[in-house]
Amino acid sequence: MSTTNTTLEDQLKDLLGLLKNGQFIEAQEKYLADNVTLIEGNAAPKTGKELVINIEKEVLAEVAEFIRYEVTDFAVNGNVTFYEGVMEYVQRDGERVKVEQAVVDRWEAGKIVSERFYHS
Repeated sequence: MSTTNTTLEDQLKDLLGLLKNGQFIEAQEKYLADNVTLIEGNAAPKTGKELVINIEKEVLAEVAEFIRYEVTDFAVNGNVTFYEGVMEYVQRDGERVKVEQAVVDRWEAGKIVSERFYHS
């Protein structure tokens, strides 16, 4: 494994640790590039770190209880990382939500410039 992949793998592991602890905003502030493009499933892309973080804050405002974010597998290939995760939480209205997803991130200079979520 090359030094670049080792460094990127370390960054990915740190990112996943933040997610596991429910530190979603902290993870975004630390790892998103200012010009990041985020795509959820087949939705229109959202561009810009500030916009993406503001949307995340709106989503998290509706969460009453964070249950877990568990990553089952991950991989690094060049400047691209992949991981599968399961997130569970309870919304303020009492509904329990479970999201299973695969995530593909493209990195430049230690920051995520493109992030795509595939949900089931």
